[in-house]
Amino acid sequence: MRGANNSKLREDLRQTKPFVSAAHEATVGLLRTAALMRHRLSIIIECEGLSHEQYNVLRILRGTEGGMPTLDVADRLIEPNPAITRLLNKLESKQLIARERCSKDRRRVFCTITQKGLQLLRRLDPKVQEAGNGFVAEFTDSELAQLSAFLERVRQSVMRESKKLTP
Repeated sequence: MRGANNSKLREDLRQTKPFVSAAHEATVGLLRTAALMRHRLSIIIECEGLSHEQYNVLRILRGTEGGMPTLDVADRLIEPNPAITRLLNKLESKQLIARERCSKDRRRVFCTITQKGLQLLRRLDPKVQEAGNGFVAEFTDSELAQLSAFLERVRQSVMRESKKLTP
């Protein structure tokens, strides 16, 4: 089975040489899969004039009650973005979010999603959900649970390796 998967990924990437290891093949496979999924979702999200990061912020804020401080939003992003203020500025200019300084600590800014932002998510939700379901339609619930567990282990390994690189 490994050879079949190996040759399919290599074929997709037009790679003539074998991978140097199973770990390298798995890493490249994960990155390629994520890129393909991201591209497909981009087609849906960008039709509404949003980037992935903006969409992610709206989803985060929809799940909060009473708003969330800017830095907490930044911490919860799927893909970290150091330019969180610029990202929020764009969403605010589109009237999809509102920001308000905390009266007790003027350094803190609370972000909330607006009705316009909620309406936009309601339009996108079924399309994004359909695409997501399509990505994994061939898997059983048990296989999806296994996949989620494997991905969690990969994320934990990435976090451990990242800590080693940080001074």
